[in-house]
Amino acid sequence: MTSGCEWVVDAAGCDPATLASLPALTSLFDDMVAGLNLHPVAPAQWRQFPGPGGITGLCLLAESHLAVHTFPETGALSLNLFCCKPRPTWAFEAELARRFGASRVSVRKLERILVLNEERVPA
Repeated sequence: MTSGCEWVVDAAGCDPATLASLPALTSLFDDMVAGLNLHPVAPAQWRQFPGPGGITGLCLLAESHLAVHTFPETGALSLNLFCCKPRPTWAFEAELARRFGASRVSVRKLERILVLNEERVPA
């Protein structure tokens, strides 16, 4: 039995200024939520780090969660989306290249498997 699907996405070669842009990341989340028919249970939470630091964002979803961490100092972005209900794969490579100038994007899709043990130990 599957308990969901998780995408682990890493992008490199990104534009540092865009990685430090809260509007750019908010737009990314908004478009992913709309495009994948996700259901936030509250507004996304954001933490913008001082100086040349990046941004961390988290959106709690009825389906699970969407998170991002940016690293302008290295031109990198890490994204995680977990859904307990089936969803199509989003165009991570194309969108991160278009929005952040990513030259390399790695997308790993993990099927989360729930193993049901038929044998129960008495309490």
